[in-house]
Amino acid sequence: QVQLVESGGGSVQPGGSLRLSCTASGIDFDINAMGWYRQTPDQGRELVARLTPAGHTLYPTSLQGRFTISEDKAANTLYLQMNTLKPEDTAVYYCNTQPPVRGTWGPGTQVTVSS
Repeated sequence: QVQLVESGGGSVQPGGSLRLSCTASGIDFDINAMGWYRQTPDQGRELVARLTPAGHTLYPTSLQGRFTISEDKAANTLYLQMNTLKPEDTAVYYCNTQPPVRGTWGPGTQVTVSS
């Protein structure tokens, strides 16, 4: 019953910005912490942002100040604002609960940062 659909990815030059969206069906944002993840061909899937029902956020130290996670609870939509993008941010980005629910990953959205 959980369905996740990510969107908003694209190709951008270094220093550019993107805003990703995730529509989440079957997930109560008032109960579950949510997260954005990314995966590259040579890296495992890693957590890049977390948002708890209480509004607490967590980011890897390397991403603090560049990425911002937020949500619209009424619309069951999760967002990831990405600024000052770097080539190493290139990956497929996914949303899910934190910790993730197995077998519920969406298609992801591709983010490519290159000059």
